[in-house]
Amino acid sequence: QVQLVESGGGLVQAGGSLRLSCAASGRTFSRYRMAWFRRAPGKEREFVATISGSGIATYYADSAKGRFTISRDNAKNMVYLQMNSLKPEDTAVYYCAASAATVRRVGVGEYDYWGQGTQVTVSS
Repeated sequence: QVQLVESGGGLVQAGGSLRLSCAASGRTFSRYRMAWFRRAPGKEREFVATISGSGIATYYADSAKGRFTISRDNAKNMVYLQMNSLKPEDTAVYYCAASAATVRRVGVGEYDYWGQGTQVTVSS
């Protein structure tokens, strides 16, 4: 069982930056692939970025490439999402998720554990 708690959301102007954090419970954190998803108003939850258990392999949605960076600290049971050059269309609730899968996963249904989400609002 993994419990996830996100933090770091807020209101930022377009072009600004935010760093989201996700704290995970459990002693086997490094065994889990971690990811960030988001759900914009009126839209379905979508994949943003994922990172392997070791932290070596990362993968991003096209919308996040070049602007967002996912990272993790297994010693602290933490995963992060650094978001730069934010745009109004990045406004969404951002969710941290964990999967026991070792191979890359980008589907909502492929993640076993979810946090409660943190709101990110980007003003124009």
